[in-house]
Amino acid sequence: MTTPRSTPARGASGASRSRAAREPRPAYACDACGHQPPKWVGRCPECGEWGSVVECTVTGPVVSGRVVSSRMPAEPARPIATISAAPARARPTGVSELDRVLGGGLVPGAVVLLAGEPGVGKSTLLLDVAQQWAATAGSPSLVVSGEESVSQVRLRAERMGALHEQLWLAAESDLSAVLGHLDAVKPGLLVLDSVQTISTTGSEGVQGGVTQVRAVTAALVAVAKERGIATVLVGHVTKDGQVAGPRVLEHLVDVVLHFEGDKHSSLRMVRGVKNRFGAADEVGCFEMHEGGISSLADPSGLFLTRYSEPVPGTCVTVAMEGRRALLTEVQALIGATVAGSPRRTVSGLDGARLAMVLAVLQRRTERLTLHDREVFAATVGGIRVVEPAADLAVALAVASGGLNLSIAPHLVAIGEVGLTGEVRRVGAVPRRLAEAARLGFRTALVPTGCGPESTGAGPDTMRVIEVTDVRSALQAVARASAE
Repeated sequence: MTTPRSTPARGASGASRSRAAREPRPAYACDACGHQPPKWVGRCPECGEWGSVVECTVTGPVVSGRVVSSRMPAEPARPIATISAAPARARPTGVSELDRVLGGGLVPGAVVLLAGEPGVGKSTLLLDVAQQWAATAGSPSLVVSGEESVSQVRLRAERMGALHEQLWLAAESDLSAVLGHLDAVKPGLLVLDSVQTISTTGSEGVQGGVTQVRAVTAALVAVAKERGIATVLVGHVTKDGQVAGPRVLEHLVDVVLHFEGDKHSSLRMVRGVKNRFGAADEVGCFEMHEGGISSLADPSGLFLTRYSEPVPGTCVTVAMEGRRALLTEVQALIGATVAGSPRRTVSGLDGARLAMVLAVLQRRTERLTLHDREVFAATVGGIRVVEPAADLAVALAVASGGLNLSIAPHLVAIGEVGLTGEVRRVGAVPRRLAEAARLGFRTALVPTGCGPESTGAGPDTMRVIEVTDVRSALQAVARASAE
């Protein structure tokens, strides 16, 4: 006779499993990217950062099998026609180019993430926005700096003339203190510079780490929505130009803007990446100067050079930055013949597309030898043009410099160049032609099918010439220059 094996009672076993599930258990997470490896490692397998994996504590059951029951909502659903859209109306900031990118201004309760490289001018721009808001919106604006002291910000504000009595300033690095300032000032606009410098004691991790940045951003978003405070968060960027920290930040906020610009140029651009209240492909242009920063409603003049006489090696094109047409001058210099591999140097252009254009010119045109000559190509004014629509202008500038052929100063070239030498169609040609005609250009070279005869639209003051390939474009340039 077999003796039955003794087993614990079912209730005791279930209680022990429930108690074990509720007990804290060790876990590990990368403080740089948020990856959670199963055990501690010296180097994060996701981002490759050394020493970033730290131990954290996770509580609660591993798997939740509970059924979620319904409850009475705090606010019942209503027909969409009965809901007022007034609380979501944008309020102008007073900075026209920023309002253009935001879709009319800042919406109360909206959270904006402005990212850019150090020293590009983010703090200067937002201090001007806070000044304009305090002067025109009828509610105070609060600037919280976690990187500079109040005296340093005061010096910048004095240089810019941003000393309005409704502009408040604080230097804090603790989230609780920031919320205390919101209770005291009750601002309509909050500028936090930067979100990586704020920490909270209610979350683990180091200041600026993934856990801290996520917790701080989530808390600020909740406060902004609850109190209707327009909030602008300044974010750092990585070496690749992406927003530093977890990608979840871009999903938490309503608007994501990138502030771009070369430190050696006065031009600055604010580019929309995400916008829940407007178009996400707008671009705003600004100019940095000793007195601060100012909007550029017509920045095309920065990218053009006015010559008294035509100069070989230059051609003007119309680039699209978002939905904005900007006239841009492309310059090319053909050096002397060298032995070995000649240099191909670009500034503001795509080096790979320049190499392709040079190969097409070498193969598809006569009297132009480039394989053993140095080529330098650049744009004017610090703007970067990487779209294929500038291929034709690059090709004409290089051919003009190599053949010593001067292009008429009133001519613009728009089109993509293929490997067989054909000129392909590009988008937004009517908008590009309208901008060129507004600035006084009288002749335009466009791909076949993009002229007024094909599209039915075009400036009356401009002569539009359709070209099929690079060779016909060079012939059209020669005829236009002779007229």
